[in-house]
Amino acid sequence: MPEVLTRDTVPAARKWDLSAIMTEAEIPALIEEVKSGCEELRAFSGKMTPENALEILLTMSKVSYKLSKVYVFVHLKSDENKADAKYQELAETVSMLAVTFGEATSFIAPSLSAMKSSDLKKMRDDKKFEYFTTMLDDVIREKKHLLSAKEEALLAQVGAFSDDFHTVFTMFDNVDVDMGEIEFEGKTQKITHGLYSLIMQNPDKELRRSAYEKMYAGYIKNINVLAANYAGNVKATCFYARARKYPSALASALQRENIPVKVYDNLLSVVEKYAPSMHKYVALRKKALRLDVLNMYDLYLPIVSDVDVLYEYDKAYEIVTEALRPLGEDYLSVFSSAKEGGWIDVEETENKKSGAYSWGFYGAHPYVLLNHKGTVHDVFTLAHEMGHAMHTYYSNKTQCYEKSDYVIFVAEIASTVNEVLLIKHLLKSAQGKERSYLLSYYIDMIRTTLFRQTMFAEFEKFSHETVEKGEPLSAEKMTSYYRELNKKYYGDAVVTDREIGYEWARIPHFYRDFYVYKYATGITCAINIANRILSDPSYVQKYKAFLSAGSSLPPMEILSLVDLDLTKKTPFEFAMREFGATLKELVSSLYA
Repeated sequence: MPEVLTRDTVPAARKWDLSAIMTEAEIPALIEEVKSGCEELRAFSGKMTPENALEILLTMSKVSYKLSKVYVFVHLKSDENKADAKYQELAETVSMLAVTFGEATSFIAPSLSAMKSSDLKKMRDDKKFEYFTTMLDDVIREKKHLLSAKEEALLAQVGAFSDDFHTVFTMFDNVDVDMGEIEFEGKTQKITHGLYSLIMQNPDKELRRSAYEKMYAGYIKNINVLAANYAGNVKATCFYARARKYPSALASALQRENIPVKVYDNLLSVVEKYAPSMHKYVALRKKALRLDVLNMYDLYLPIVSDVDVLYEYDKAYEIVTEALRPLGEDYLSVFSSAKEGGWIDVEETENKKSGAYSWGFYGAHPYVLLNHKGTVHDVFTLAHEMGHAMHTYYSNKTQCYEKSDYVIFVAEIASTVNEVLLIKHLLKSAQGKERSYLLSYYIDMIRTTLFRQTMFAEFEKFSHETVEKGEPLSAEKMTSYYRELNKKYYGDAVVTDREIGYEWARIPHFYRDFYVYKYATGITCAINIANRILSDPSYVQKYKAFLSAGSSLPPMEILSLVDLDLTKKTPFEFAMREFGATLKELVSSLYA
């Protein structure tokens, strides 16, 4: 195993340059400025009017910008070395400062909502409010769901504890769950979420089975508590939807983000229609792995092992650059300059945060954290995170600060577009095992991000509708439904065992109401966009308009910039056909 590098041995070109944000010497003064700004904002609480609204919003924006500046800088520094006590303490300090800012500005949204619609529309149409038109449009749209002052005050008090269901699950999932121990790599180890994921890809079937059963046992022995906690979370969500006069919890979650419920319905409908394609893939897995019986703990075992090629970082960047060439010279110019321009922290170093991410700050270029080891997966990670970074770059370059941050609904599209373009680029020349590996990689990307997240979305719809009908949401009912849902999505080629029925009990995203569907719509959009980019060079300008939109338009209008309308089934059908075509290619590649 190669020795982990120390940070001072890494060349400057392989480390990000945070000086584009600020310097360490500026931190204390900036923290004090944010604190002072929060006090300034607090003084307006209960006093906001159409006449002073602009002053308050501009003050909020100014303080938010300063907070973002110090917050991003300090957290990026802390991720360079998680053993650096100084920056860990500073990270905690600025995180608490963010909470203070949230409290200081909490009066703004309800104060705006309480204003007359005529005043809000007048403000929105006034050139002086141009930075805040998106915010004002959202307030106007949601105003009909505002309650009386007394009712809003009551809901605010309920809100003080209604998120405790998520807190309880998080504590259980990260601290209290006991998944037992397992013999792995010559020693007895406590099963953690990370170790479990690693074992699920291990070729030792008995090891996988043992980890699978022990992991689920940790949840099953607490299933009644977990069921009561999740049911409480669902009841709280449904309560808020009813209180604010939404037709359903689903409508509440989607309409708050300006997404038509039709989008959710189309996703579930089309994926259900194409479930037989998934069944064929599961059957192929059984055949390719040469298993008499395929179990749920076999679904993450690669059917084609990783190709034995290591891609040094410069070579990986070159490959990704070539894959993105269809996006045009202006895109590639920025993309190439990022490599030497202090955007990317490349190497795994001692005590550095693991994994990968992209993080943007409006006043500087985006930043990308990697831990590049040279695997094929690392090449895809580079493409993915730089997709996020380029999305941030274009949005920041085009939009004002207040409209630069794109919403979650579109956040995973650009990153996945880059991955699809990379897969298709590599497939043009790949042969033999390498080709089979890439096809399998793409299939599993769609399986886990589109099919599986849609299955989660269908479960969420069931759980909320059950409560809305006044029926109990028991552990038995949820487990039985989830088990049948698993059969529906995966088919008969895999054993739907007792344990998988309890999977609902360990999904953290179920405590963020109707969140998981966004992963599925994101990859759906990305597949459509990537194929259009490759087939129509003129389409690239539309894609760049999408990248540049930030939050200046409602999400569905942003998608319309790239000719996507998720209120129609066409984009979902296209993604499903892509899955089927890739599966057909994989069969040919494996058994040619």
